[in-house]
Amino acid sequence: MGPAGTFESSIKTDSMKTLFLALVLLLSLAGLATAQTTTLSGAVRDGAGRPLPGVNVFLKTTFDGASTDSLGRFRFSTTATGSLPLVLSLIGYQPQEIPVTLGQGPISLPNLKMKDAPAQLGDVVVTSGSFEASDEKRSTVLKPLDIVTTAGSLGDIASALNTLPGTTRVGEEGKLFVRGGAASETKTYLDGLPVQNPYGGAVPSVPARGRFSPFLFKGTVFSTGGYSAEYGQALSAVVGLNSDDLAAETQTGISLMSVGGSLSRTKRWDRTSLAVTADYTNLTPYFRLALPAGSFSQAPENRGGSLSLRHRTGQAGMLKVYGTFSQQRLALRQPDPSPAFQAEGRPVALSNDNAYLNASFRSPLRRGWSLNTGLALTRDDNTIRPDVQTVQDVEQSAVARLVLTNDSASTWFNLKLGAEGYGQQFRQRYQANAEAPTQRLGFDEQRGAAFAESDVVLAKRLAGRAGLRGEYSALLGDWSLAPRLALAYQTGAYSQLSAAWGQFYQTPTNDLLRVSTNLKFEKAEHLLLTFQRVAQQRTLRAEAYYKTYAGLSTFDAAQPFNPSRYQNAGSGYARGLDLFWRDRSTFKKVDYWVSYGLLDTRRQYRADPAQAVPTFAATHNLSVVGKYWVQKIHTQFSFTYSYGSARRFHNPNEPGYNQGRTPDFHDLSLNASYLTHLFGQFTIVHVSASNVLGRQNIFGHRYAVTPDANGQFASVAITPVVPQMLFVGVFISINKKAKVDLNEAPE
Repeated sequence: MGPAGTFESSIKTDSMKTLFLALVLLLSLAGLATAQTTTLSGAVRDGAGRPLPGVNVFLKTTFDGASTDSLGRFRFSTTATGSLPLVLSLIGYQPQEIPVTLGQGPISLPNLKMKDAPAQLGDVVVTSGSFEASDEKRSTVLKPLDIVTTAGSLGDIASALNTLPGTTRVGEEGKLFVRGGAASETKTYLDGLPVQNPYGGAVPSVPARGRFSPFLFKGTVFSTGGYSAEYGQALSAVVGLNSDDLAAETQTGISLMSVGGSLSRTKRWDRTSLAVTADYTNLTPYFRLALPAGSFSQAPENRGGSLSLRHRTGQAGMLKVYGTFSQQRLALRQPDPSPAFQAEGRPVALSNDNAYLNASFRSPLRRGWSLNTGLALTRDDNTIRPDVQTVQDVEQSAVARLVLTNDSASTWFNLKLGAEGYGQQFRQRYQANAEAPTQRLGFDEQRGAAFAESDVVLAKRLAGRAGLRGEYSALLGDWSLAPRLALAYQTGAYSQLSAAWGQFYQTPTNDLLRVSTNLKFEKAEHLLLTFQRVAQQRTLRAEAYYKTYAGLSTFDAAQPFNPSRYQNAGSGYARGLDLFWRDRSTFKKVDYWVSYGLLDTRRQYRADPAQAVPTFAATHNLSVVGKYWVQKIHTQFSFTYSYGSARRFHNPNEPGYNQGRTPDFHDLSLNASYLTHLFGQFTIVHVSASNVLGRQNIFGHRYAVTPDANGQFASVAITPVVPQMLFVGVFISINKKAKVDLNEAPE
């Protein structure tokens, strides 16, 4: 055959191949077009029946699958046929394979369950150094009702947290002082967003109260060190408040109290709930009976309201909006050793207006990712008038946050990525008297932050966490980069040993930045070793820690308004041991806990001329809290005993610095909560008495500015303006449908 014949034969052969391939392709497309699609759906729960979000659900050997939403539900489709294993995987749980037969119609699996993996180490892997009050699986310590029924707390979150180890009771402040850190070093987060002003206004010797009711939240996370890279601007501790989702039911609440009252209305629809509250307190009637005449020229008076909107979007998304506004007024005369005020005391008045808005949204995304984002706005107007002076601070801030989480990135690790943006405006107006010229100080701040973090299962009994957080402050012109690590080892079926290390940064406080912005980030480094055992409703926790400070802000006490005297020259350390024991099973109907903290700390900070024990630190701190339910009379009785060893203060009449010592602090407080029905409506009658033994605790001394004729500085003791408090409240829930068993202790 010649070349022409060969070429013709080649064309025919190629044509046949092309025709054959085209036929195969058409048959394949036809097969795909007629292939049956199978839809798989279901729900995954843990051993206790709670929904498991973020479970990776997929068909083995295929790319078909989905991740469960916040209610544990999943749904996806596949064209695969025959028998294949359906795989369930989630970090901390044993992977499962369920055989399914495809191609015979929809498959519904509504009751899938996953068991804890042997490497599941509880909360220490996730939050070393913390107590979690919203998830019993994470060694629950305090729930919202725990806070309310803790004697002496009067429903204040910070007061209840002061019964946990690591804290020092600073009675004249009322705030949280943790492991040798100042109150400004403990930051509050609401649904992941930092709260710029978590406390109400305050004047010396009148302690501040938190702005939020504990009943707004699922629970409270109190982390005293080594916390997640998710949290910034906190050198010592973090309080995380996690708000409720949809309200359980429609009802009206009425609170009648010895110091005021409140009214609330909650409306629940299918996918939405709305709650509105209004409250008013005035301590004038009580103080007329309990305090010496003339102590208060205007007793503390507060009015405010809040709005809480919850809306479920799609199958698992949740939009939350919470707004609150409050006004606070008080005026009193405080003991003062200066000659001009020795007779009647120095007058001081407070006026505080605060508005806060928090909006957050969370939703599952594709392939195991979930989104959590939010925005918070704050405006705080605080005016203090000591004698004839006027000091007005106006602070406005906005913070936005976005976090992406993938809990099913792998069977042995997860991933969390986040970013924050923050803007702040601070203005201060000062007048020495009504006729004096006005002096103005202030600053504007813009700050950005980003973080990445992952929990990793390293071995059957070993897990860890690694995180990195970076921040930039435009005001300081300074960067910070904070690595954080944690490891946990399961020593037994109910016990674990963990360690954590991390670096933490914070910008200087407003009163320092108003004078000088030529400062840098302050730094703390934490090292913790923790042992924890949780079994049979008993919790034992022991934690040793060592914390160092560097770059703390300092200034010259003789020139407090000279910017050139401000620098980051301060340093310090804090080390100690915290012990915690809680028992809810040994004694019938009894729940009690004991916490003890041993603290050794020194620092040079602000106007300190040298390193010294700070005035807000006590070497020994002890709290004993007990609650007893008496079923016959439907009443819970509780007590709190608090002890703090001597605190330091500076005595200018003696050589040295911060060498004075206060007497030890003692306080015994009692509570009683009676459950009943009033006019057919569920009612709680609550009585609380603080410092029932009437001890006159001394928090330090206030000294005159100039010495007397003998060269001595006169002084007066700093004591509580209100040494004892008796509170009576009647709380009525109208149209409450969910039945309450009056024979069971409140949970």
